[in-house]
Amino acid sequence: MRLAVFDLDGTLADTSADLIAAANAALAEAGFGAPLDPEADKVHAFAGGRAMLRAGMARATGGWEADRVEAGYPRLLEAYAADIARHTRLYPGVVPALDALEADGWGLAICTNKPAALAETLLAALGIRQRFRAMLGADSLAVRKPDPLHLLETIARAGGTRERSVLVGDTANDREAALAAGVPCVLVGFGPEGEAVAAMEPEAMLDDYAALPALLERLVPA
Repeated sequence: MRLAVFDLDGTLADTSADLIAAANAALAEAGFGAPLDPEADKVHAFAGGRAMLRAGMARATGGWEADRVEAGYPRLLEAYAADIARHTRLYPGVVPALDALEADGWGLAICTNKPAALAETLLAALGIRQRFRAMLGADSLAVRKPDPLHLLETIARAGGTRERSVLVGDTANDREAALAAGVPCVLVGFGPEGEAVAAMEPEAMLDDYAALPALLERLVPA
């Protein structure tokens, strides 16, 4: 079996607006107002919750303190879990691409640095959880991307092999994990960093999900 492993945030779905809203809720509760913008701060959104809090605090006051970031992080998670899919949408063409891959005999899996429980909730809300043979989140193991073990364990739990797998992602964490694991990597050009991810020299770039089945066929032939 060939296996396509996907990152979640910024790869399958644009989750930035809901992440920013949760960060602003935590920041406002801590007295920093709501300094983050859902469009301008997408890069911070996909860098993780603590990165958003640091960016918001720095914008509001000119700096940030580690203890205040840590104090705000659980509140951010609570706010996000309470309204996880208000604005989040799958990127155009995701469902037809997954349909085509499954029809071609590909297995599908998720390897994300989002906490596993939140990833499970979001995938269910988006109506695609049942498609994936395995889903490993940031807290599923003692390590996470860019550690290659996160990717390799996802492949193993999905019943795949490293030699017949490919990772589809959007950040340096994905590229580095795939490189260290010896797995080809596809980076999307429509994530928060846009075409700049080409500088990471992935095996392929993806600009439209309609092109994904043929692209993966070239990387891992039947």
